[in-house]
Amino acid sequence: MTDYDVRAQVALNDCDREPIHIPQAIQGHGLLLVLNPDALTLEQGAGAIEDLTGQTRWIGLPIADLLGEVVGRRLRDMAAIREAGFAGRWRAANRLEYDVVVYYAPAGKAAATETAPALRMVVEVEQSSQQARLGVELITRLDTAGAALERSATVQGVCERAADAFRSLTGFERVMIYRFLDDEAGQVVAESRAGEATSFLNHHFPATDIPRQARALYLRNPVRVIPDTRYTPQPLRPPYPDEPPLDMSDSGLRSVSPIHIQYLHNMGVRASASVSIIVDDVLWGLVACHSSTPLLLSYELRVACTTLARTLARQLKTKADAELYRERVRLRRLEDELIIGLSRDRDLASGLGDQAGALKDLVGADGVAIVQGDRIEGFGHVPPPEAQRQIADWLEAQPGLRPVATNALSTLLPEAEAWRTHASGLLAVRLPGPQPLSLLWFRAEILETVRWAGDPSTAVKSTDGGGALTPRASFAEWRETVSGRARRWGAAAVESAARLRDALSDFTSVTQLRSLNQSLQARLSERDLRLEQQEFLMREVNHRVQNSLTLVSSFLGLQARDLGDGPAKVALQEARRRVRAVSPAHTRLYRGDHDAAIDLSRYIGELVEDLGSSMGPEWVSAIETDLAPVCVGADRAVTIGLILTELIINAQKYAYDGAPGPLRIGLTEADDSLRLVVSDDGKGGHKAGKGFGSMMIGSLVAQLGGQIDYRDQKPGLEVALRTRIEAPA
Repeated sequence: MTDYDVRAQVALNDCDREPIHIPQAIQGHGLLLVLNPDALTLEQGAGAIEDLTGQTRWIGLPIADLLGEVVGRRLRDMAAIREAGFAGRWRAANRLEYDVVVYYAPAGKAAATETAPALRMVVEVEQSSQQARLGVELITRLDTAGAALERSATVQGVCERAADAFRSLTGFERVMIYRFLDDEAGQVVAESRAGEATSFLNHHFPATDIPRQARALYLRNPVRVIPDTRYTPQPLRPPYPDEPPLDMSDSGLRSVSPIHIQYLHNMGVRASASVSIIVDDVLWGLVACHSSTPLLLSYELRVACTTLARTLARQLKTKADAELYRERVRLRRLEDELIIGLSRDRDLASGLGDQAGALKDLVGADGVAIVQGDRIEGFGHVPPPEAQRQIADWLEAQPGLRPVATNALSTLLPEAEAWRTHASGLLAVRLPGPQPLSLLWFRAEILETVRWAGDPSTAVKSTDGGGALTPRASFAEWRETVSGRARRWGAAAVESAARLRDALSDFTSVTQLRSLNQSLQARLSERDLRLEQQEFLMREVNHRVQNSLTLVSSFLGLQARDLGDGPAKVALQEARRRVRAVSPAHTRLYRGDHDAAIDLSRYIGELVEDLGSSMGPEWVSAIETDLAPVCVGADRAVTIGLILTELIINAQKYAYDGAPGPLRIGLTEADDSLRLVVSDDGKGGHKAGKGFGSMMIGSLVAQLGGQIDYRDQKPGLEVALRTRIEAPA
């Protein structure tokens, strides 16, 4: 007994754990060769290698010696870049043509490197169709089939035409479009068959028919073919018991689970093929092909089936999206009409009660209930008021704000079993707020007769008490009456309920705002009058402050003239300049729209012009400015203006001993800081001292959170103030 036979008899307690990707055996219609991808020498193989190649000793043999130099050269090129796919055709010793296909699988631990696991090159040699089929013929047939799918207007129509197209392409007796449902069970939604073939149209199949690991392989390897279910498995040889088994997930020749083979035998199927329908990277369903006689699906036809399945998937998505879009547009219109029809003069619950008919039509419900506090109103076919209250309380306990949608309420709320006649289906939303409101849509129970392909309870059963799994023996139609369920809520209906909840929340907020606006309108009128009075007073106060600054400046000037030359006169003139440094900022701050930001370059320009005039006309031509536009707050502008005034006064007093001389003022911006530079060509040495002016500069710089640097230029002195444009946090 081989290792494969032993594994085939192992009792499985869970079909989902069956290692179907590592059977270590292949079907009987081809060869599998495992190569070292660097040396291209054979390490393992499966199938009738000796009969088809004429080589009795093939372990360690170069692949070119086995399959010929042409195929060997192509495999060498593919191995160099790890290319997978079709490698060419090879004529075997039996004079038949075989297709050579390549994929790669992880090698055992002994061949792994420190950086990555090593790979083995796996070459599959499958019997071809033996026909000189032209590529243009296949392309034409695929184009015709694709055009037929495009002409279909609905998802159902696409499925029906796809079944016909696949049967025409493959030659199988029965082709079914099998769709996975929400509970992982499947349903045959379309079928094309020869007259004598049994029909499974609209039949359901339990989820256990296709275990989860099989679905994962359908996503990875979209076509699986069994040309003859009565094949004898060909084990991989020689076995390496100390190495992990070869991963055959990508193998087209991979031997199939004995359970599945028995499943097909019980259905009367001799040959089968499955093609995955993958929509948005999710396994939507399968194209299931059955024949009562052996039938080979060659590699070229498998590629054609994969291409047609991708076209089918695109059309399914396109048609489903189009149907969903049309339904969404219709529901949007109903939502807008419902909101427009709500009365602004009544409370929300009463307004919704007036629109009960529109509420039911919006989601296709049989009844609707509105629950708010002690108020309960039901319209149409609804459960009794105490049931509506209990459902609303249950809804309040649900996490999040997403709508609750179910077509089998009793599975979520066992008490609902008593109300299933009117409330098997529930779609509900809750509006939070001071007075929460629950909207409950109901759908009545529909007794549904589900047609199964055999009794689903016997899909997997124990036959010997040891836990071994066997498929059901009969696929004769088995009917089940399902109760406690309603029509499913579509995605568009659930979305519409969520949008309506948001729209009603907005409607409530707008209504509350309108009420508040009406109550505040009188207060606003009075406030506007007070604001006008305050603005008038502010303008008057600011005007008086500006006049006061002007008067102080004038008095200081008059007093300085009366004192004659001397230290007192100089002190008064400096004080006057400081007052005049504040005045332009105040004027600009309270001019026009009271903008709190001041263009520092313009402010400094006006300040320098004013200071130059006060020091004498000869100073006006001696001062040069280079000012970049920098906006700062009014308070920082005044502080900078005072610092600049002191620096100009110092230059006048100490650089040139009161006589006019060149004075340069520059303002630049870098990132979030500004730099103000005052430089002269005087005798230098007049750095910060202990006088009033120096103390004032130090205090003002500290207020700005900046720094000031003095640098002798020989001749002259350069003083640089650096500070942030915005006040530091």
